Order: sequence, then C-alpha cells, then structure tokens
Amino acid sequence: MPIITELREDIREYIKKHGLLRKWHKAKSLFEKNPSHPSLNTELLEPRHRGIYSFRIDIKYRALFICQSESIVEIIAVTKHYRK
Repeated sequence: MPIITELREDIREYIKKHGLLRKWHKAKSLFEKNPSHPSLNTELLEPRHRGIYSFRIDIKYRALFICQSESIVEIIAVTKHYRK
C-alpha cells in the first residue's frame, strides 16, 4: 500500500482555499488503501515517460503525483480537471 508524503505548504493552502480539505482526506485514505479504487480513476498522464499520475479528489479536482518508490508517493500539484 502506498503512503503519500506530507504535502508542501502551497498545496495544503490550495486545498484549504478551494474547500477541498474533507474531500482530500477521503481521497487520500482511499488511495493509501487501494490506489486502483474505481472512484479515484487513477491514471498515468501523457506524456507517459514523465511518470506523472493523477487521481480524482472530486469531479472538478485531481491530485497529480509521482512515485518515489513502490510505497512512497509525492503529490506535486492539485489542479482543476477539464474534460474535452
């Protein structure tokens, strides 16, 4: 099971500013128990060689992350998710 490292201050502030704290904790808990949980819609982003993944916080926001090892994940951004 992966563990998410402590969030950078700017990411924590973004989550608070956008009212995502409760949703973030729920998504983080789901991810750490099962990164493939269907509600997270975890995916490898393009271009794939960069190794950046994302999972859903809610319908509008996603957490972008990289794997530091098999068990350690670092969130590098929380962004709005646009579907085309």
